[in-house]
Amino acid sequence: MTDIDDSPQVAAPTPLVERVFAGLQARITGGEFPAGGRLPSENDLAAAYVVSRPIVREALRLLREAGLVSSRRGSGTFVTAQAASAEAPGANLAFSPVSTIADVQRCYEFRLALEPEHTYWAALRWNAAALGRIGEALEAMKSATRAQHHREDADFAFHLAIAEASNNHYHVSSLLALKDHISVGMKMHGTTLFRPKGSLEGVYAEHAAIHDAIRSRDAERARALMALHLKGSRDRIFDGHALDLAL
Repeated sequence: MTDIDDSPQVAAPTPLVERVFAGLQARITGGEFPAGGRLPSENDLAAAYVVSRPIVREALRLLREAGLVSSRRGSGTFVTAQAASAEAPGANLAFSPVSTIADVQRCYEFRLALEPEHTYWAALRWNAAALGRIGEALEAMKSATRAQHHREDADFAFHLAIAEASNNHYHVSSLLALKDHISVGMKMHGTTLFRPKGSLEGVYAEHAAIHDAIRSRDAERARALMALHLKGSRDRIFDGHALDLAL
């Protein structure tokens, strides 16, 4: 006679719960919600992720189980101190540090295989909150451009917000793992924008065009514009002459 397991069965999280959980986890470990800070209300989170409140409650339950948040009756949900030291998504991915100019080119090659695709999906999948984060980063870049500055942090935030809008944690984790590598390329690119042939305003316009294509849900155009932007950035660094990386 076959034994019957009558122990309680825990249902697997639904895709919607997983999406909200992954999104909040990334924002907590990424520092957007610092330790001790209160998360937005269930109503606000439900509106931001375009889900019902029960979906948000279940995602918050998973966050509590992971030790990232705690709930206080009548006060809301707060980020725990443990969350401050938690590894950000992508921390388990390891790339060798940038050590040569050839590595900068390799990083651009990898980004060209990655970012146009998550830009495509971001155009199809964004919600108001995700588009708002892209717009906030773009606005920071606009202010810097007016002051004739290049802000690598706002630039990276723009690209990361697009990855988050794709609703694919693999894209987000990959970009976060590349953050230090991308920063090297962005610093080098930033210096080119103040040369005689450089154009800080032109690069801002490239980002603005990507934002507009995403907002219009023109996925093919968004993908093409991101590829064009990354190629332009790479070519400005290498003055249009890529290194020969043949073995």
